[in-house]
This record gives sequence, structure tokens and C-alpha cells, in this order.
Amino acid sequence: MSVSKRILANLPALRRFARALFGSQVTGDAQVERVLHVLLDHPERINDTMDLRVILYRHLLKFAAGEVAENGSTQRLDRLVQRRLADLAPQHRVAFLLRSLEGLPPQTIAEIMDCSLQTVEELLVRGAEEITERLVTDVLIIEDEPFIALDLETLVSEMGHRVIDVARTHRDALDIMSKSKPGLILSDIRLADGSSGLEAVNELLQQASVPVIFITAYPERFLTGDKPEPAFLVTKPYLPETVKALINQALFFERHAHAKMRSAIAAREPAPEQVQRY
Repeated sequence: MSVSKRILANLPALRRFARALFGSQVTGDAQVERVLHVLLDHPERINDTMDLRVILYRHLLKFAAGEVAENGSTQRLDRLVQRRLADLAPQHRVAFLLRSLEGLPPQTIAEIMDCSLQTVEELLVRGAEEITERLVTDVLIIEDEPFIALDLETLVSEMGHRVIDVARTHRDALDIMSKSKPGLILSDIRLADGSSGLEAVNELLQQASVPVIFITAYPERFLTGDKPEPAFLVTKPYLPETVKALINQALFFERHAHAKMRSAIAAREPAPEQVQRY
């Protein structure tokens, strides 16, 4: 099999990981495209003796850390940018996503992150601990399969979050949203009445900005990079650790965005001594 075909076979998983890592389809896909350009322009970087996934994920993380330039050469970004990237994707969260979302064994994660197995195990523990440290929020579940809905409800509750309701159809979701405002939405993509979870969520997001995690048995249809697609995607059948990891990521980026907004507002406001008094 050619190098390009081998890479293409791994693209959906790489896109899924990049989107979850950066909290954005646009940013995640852009990083993946940078990796593809380098590897296709420098095929010598693909070692036949090494797992291709290791090479792809390693280059993705190196780009994120500013260690690789577009021409394939090594470089370092300034410290401010590096610090910001580290804040968005600290090592323990990277390791935990590689394990829970991609299902990679610790030894493979150690190769990707270029660290010891012991370090990876410590990072995985820290990543699991972080999930329990998040502030609780209200969750809306949009899922037409009763057993899956119950499983998600139990999982979310065990994390300390509150499930405000479970919607089985597009109309149910809109009715619930008109009465309650969740801080997170977990949504299936195909619903009981044949309606689309994607369409339901798009309507819900016109009412309020809420992080969304989509659940589907056909993830490859939503990981092409050709159109607006979910940043957080869970594949059926899912592992509880995967759902927990993505909930953690979604809430992290939501709060990060709010913090940036508050900082921007504060920067525009005059200092107390500059406020004109009447």
C-alpha cells in the first residue's frame, strides 16, 4: 500500500483526536493538514518499522508545540505562544485523550509523546483525576435508544453533573430547551422520528451557545474535513472513559472561551479612577 493510502486510512481517527484536543473542527483540521503536507513532502520521515499512527500523532503534537515548521525543519515558537498551547493541551490531557478517545495502549502513547512508560501512567492518573475536578453543569441528552439514554444519564450523573431531561426527537429537544438552558448537550445524530440530531442542535444553538458532543455509529461520515462538522464526536459503541474525556474537553474549552471573553471585556473597560462620576 502506498504512503498516501496508508495515511488516508488513518485520517478520520487523526481528525477526531485533533478536533477534541483543540476544541475546534477548524483548528484541529488545520493542524492535521499541516502534518499531511510535511509527511507527503518528506516521505523519508515515515519509517516502515514504526507504527504509522505513532508518526502521525507525534507530528501533530510537535506542530501543536511549535517544534516543526511547514518545511519539515525543526523550530521553536516564542515562549508566550508555547505557554498558551500548553494551557490548552497540557500533557496529562493529551495522554488521557490518546488512551480514552483513540484507545491506544500506554506503551504506544509513550512513543508518541516521547517519554517513559512510567511518565505516561502518571499522566493518565492525572487526566482521570481532572475529570472529577470540573465544575458541575446541567446536561441535556438527545437520544432515542432507551438503554443508551439511561447509560448516558447514569454516566453523567456519576460525574457530578445534572441531567435536566432526555429528548427522543427533534421536537422534544426544542421543547425542553425552551424551558431549560443546559450547560452541555449530548446528542445522537439519528433520532427516533427520523429527524436529525445535527439539525436539532443547530436550532438549539440559535437560542444559546452550548458545547455539544455528538454520538454516532458512523463517525467516518463526519470526519472528512469538507464541511462544518462536530468538534467532539463519540463513536458507538462507546467506552465510558471516552464520553468522560470529551465532556471534560468540551467544558474546558467552554470555560476557556468565557474566561477570554471576560478578559477582553475587562481590557476594554476603563480603570476605576478613569470612570467619570456624575
